[in-house]
Amino acid sequence: MTSLNPGYRALVLGASGGIGSAFAAALRTDSRCAAVEEVSRSRDGFDITDEASVAAAAARFSDAGLRFDLILCATGALVIDGTGPEKTIKAIDAGAMAAQFALNAIGPALALKHFSPLLASEGKSVFANLSARVGSIGDNRLGGWISYRSAKAALNQITRTAAIEIARQRPASVVVAMHPGSVDTGFSGGFAKGHERISAVQSVSMMLAALDGLQPSHTGCFFAYDGQPIEW
Repeated sequence: MTSLNPGYRALVLGASGGIGSAFAAALRTDSRCAAVEEVSRSRDGFDITDEASVAAAAARFSDAGLRFDLILCATGALVIDGTGPEKTIKAIDAGAMAAQFALNAIGPALALKHFSPLLASEGKSVFANLSARVGSIGDNRLGGWISYRSAKAALNQITRTAAIEIARQRPASVVVAMHPGSVDTGFSGGFAKGHERISAVQSVSMMLAALDGLQPSHTGCFFAYDGQPIEW
């Protein structure tokens, strides 16, 4: 098993959110983690939908000569500007759909563009994007939530495509999409009622364990928080 090396450095994008802050807290208590850097909108004005903001944040670390063994992109939202997921195709709104893609697909693509060059080139390195099981096309048996589902499906394709390219320069890299589960953070805006929910601490603990156990052969894949693969 290829685990992250003792003394690894981590970076959390979206560190002020429910899952992002839980990631940062867990990493700070991991004796193997030498340093945790955090970027967020509330602390740094980091806007993942604005390429200039993403590029500037990455440049700060690059200029300081920092490289990371673990990069976690914990940005995203189900409800944007008060608009939640549609129940039917009749409710599609072009502006709301564009906002979903900007935040949940294009944003992580920009993060990969600007932050993946900061992955350590020696030993195992991991870049994980938070996705969602509802982004699975094969697992979709209920319909609805078209904009959010489609944006997460796009994120999965972005992650897989980037993984192939990144592996050419960093053969030991692991670039994956992760489903955190139905997490009790307020993220779902009440839309997760009826689903069993877990705490952010539980979700993050399991995701970090799963990521630690993944091999370079798993790069470009989609996993649940417990390490089980999810079909595309």
